[in-house]
Amino acid sequence: MTAASDDTGLIRVLLPLPLAEPFSYRPGGAAPAPGDIVEVPFGSRVLLGAVWDGAADPLPPGKTAKSVLRRCDAPPLPAALRRLVDWVAAYTLNPTGAVLKMCLPEPRALVEPPPQRQVLSPGAAVEMRASPQRDRVLQVAREQPGLSAAELAAAAAVSPAVVRKLVELGALHADSVPAFRAPPPPDWQQPGRALNATQAEAAAGLRAAVAARDFSVTLLEGVTGAGKTEVYYEAVAEALKLGRQVLVLLPEIALTQQSLDRFEQRFGAPAWAWHSEMAEGRRAATLRAISRGEARVVIGARSALFLPYADLGLVIVDEEHDASYKQEEGVIYNARDMAVVRGKLEGIAVVLASATPSLESLHNVARRRYAHAVLPQRHGEARLPDVAVIDMRKEKLPAQRFLSAALVAELERNLAAGEQAMLFLNRRGYAPLTLCGACGHRLECPNCSAWLVEHRRHGRLQCHHCGHQQRLPEACPACGAEDHFKACGPGVERLAEEAAALFPEARLAVMASDTANTPQQIAAMLERMETGGIDILVGTQIVAKGHHFPLLTLVGVIDADLGLAGGDPRAAERTHQLLTQVAGRAGRAEHPGRVLLQSFLPEHPVIAALSRHDGAGFIAAEMAERQRAQMPPFGRLAAIIVSGADQAAVQAAARLLARTAPPGDGRTLQVLGPAPAPLHYLRGRFRERLLLKAARDVDVPAVLREWISRTKLPSGVKRAIDIDPYSFL
Repeated sequence: MTAASDDTGLIRVLLPLPLAEPFSYRPGGAAPAPGDIVEVPFGSRVLLGAVWDGAADPLPPGKTAKSVLRRCDAPPLPAALRRLVDWVAAYTLNPTGAVLKMCLPEPRALVEPPPQRQVLSPGAAVEMRASPQRDRVLQVAREQPGLSAAELAAAAAVSPAVVRKLVELGALHADSVPAFRAPPPPDWQQPGRALNATQAEAAAGLRAAVAARDFSVTLLEGVTGAGKTEVYYEAVAEALKLGRQVLVLLPEIALTQQSLDRFEQRFGAPAWAWHSEMAEGRRAATLRAISRGEARVVIGARSALFLPYADLGLVIVDEEHDASYKQEEGVIYNARDMAVVRGKLEGIAVVLASATPSLESLHNVARRRYAHAVLPQRHGEARLPDVAVIDMRKEKLPAQRFLSAALVAELERNLAAGEQAMLFLNRRGYAPLTLCGACGHRLECPNCSAWLVEHRRHGRLQCHHCGHQQRLPEACPACGAEDHFKACGPGVERLAEEAAALFPEARLAVMASDTANTPQQIAAMLERMETGGIDILVGTQIVAKGHHFPLLTLVGVIDADLGLAGGDPRAAERTHQLLTQVAGRAGRAEHPGRVLLQSFLPEHPVIAALSRHDGAGFIAAEMAERQRAQMPPFGRLAAIIVSGADQAAVQAAARLLARTAPPGDGRTLQVLGPAPAPLHYLRGRFRERLLLKAARDVDVPAVLREWISRTKLPSGVKRAIDIDPYSFL
């Protein structure tokens, strides 16, 4: 390796590491262009990085630069994506290399040849001893060419040894083919479902936005069951017609398979999936196909937003209101907002779709920054369900019972009619609290200031924040009493237990992130529900989003006001969105739907609005309250979370930050705190929060950057910055 004697011709290379700036290298040959993927030495390692825009900084006196080892045969990172990396790093106050890592999660996949697999086909005729097993293998190989040895053995119902012997004899021939076969391209000319006049008008607007090849954002708002997916599929067809790539973002992995199935039905070919549960080889193949433009449509979770698309022409954010789009660790960002930023930098159309749009998106419509397409009615003959509120303060339920008499009666009616029901409770496990009946001691997580949740079907107590698990102790750790533990409150497992006792003949299933936690398990349960194999589905928020169950006519919500407690300024908005989505699962086909909300706060504006289907009235009141308080979307928020294992050091660091905080006038800028976070002990670290509240026109990242530059935190204390926070724990 040669070393540079001066700064002439140096280039900048950004590495996918949590480092703030690119490093200077000599080209090592013909100068690569910005965006090119290169291999460079970095300490004792050899890494892949991207050539970055801008001139390299002069080297300090006496320092020399290492040379690029090679320019890789891989598509370069597009200029718009490089600008996005810089923008996100500056906005979120994260190292640029950490953002690049989100774009290149598997960098070697871009430069290495695709993985291969061995497939078998009939070989030359050979003399050998015949047997029924061998005959079956050769017959299957002729009928189904391209199977692997294991697949061929399974299809022919023989042991792998039989197949291996036929390969040795030459009766089967082995070939190497790509391990992941690309699906055929979607057919944009294949007609979709017939649209009504309102849908057709909205679809025409979306097609025009895509065809304009310019930046635009359209909020596609429609009641649950209004056919929003079919409408935005028309925009997908337009982008495919123009030969461009499409990204459809989903908030939950649970929605992926159903969305993939619907896409294939519409366009005659599957889309490419992207999410965290994919096998490593599949992820690598998908990333490679995206970067080469072979993946025409990608349906995925929030991380799919940062991938290196060769020619992105449309981004759709489905369920745009969903808090799952917020990444809470590492680089903290909101994928919905970053999708809009990417659309602007790419100069393309962005569609935000929801039955319950976020107040931020509605505010942008009011400010004429976004176009607005509204679908006010359900598709076809379906109508919105009737909603009734059950005042649980008037119910006289026996101890350990959680289903009201009215809800039980409706369940009986539903089962007698052969229709499906859903019981919704946004709380996993069997019970949220276990306490000693002798002394009142509550079992808490040793790593967090949180109760341990009982998961009875797995025989364990679990912390839902750090994952700690333990068995229920034989004796109370505080008083030593044995057999005195009591489960307090319901989770979905307890609710299912009660429903099973009331309706022992009903086919019942529980759907939560710990009972259906892989795409395969989720798809299997959804298929059972869609085909009528489940009578009563008990679930958490995983069942609330986007699912279409034609036979579901009854939804019962337990503890409907569960999300209204605490100091979250978005609590009312979130609860209204979640319960509207849950209620929207009922009556989506020809049978009318009913929704029963069990509430201890029936007079709360959220519950009252739901009972009247008065979403517009709730939004207007919530907007007015936010404006009065100058809270988002009328103001800006940013949180600084200080954490560490030493509580005194964390408190001292938080006080130091408060002393160096920018001066505020209480109107355009205000710093609140420090104060212990609601979860003041999390994963073995104590936490303090400060909250910056600012007017909309304040450059919050600039204020924070200048603020933290004045404060050096002690060793062992970390600082996390969350601009536009969604979680206040």
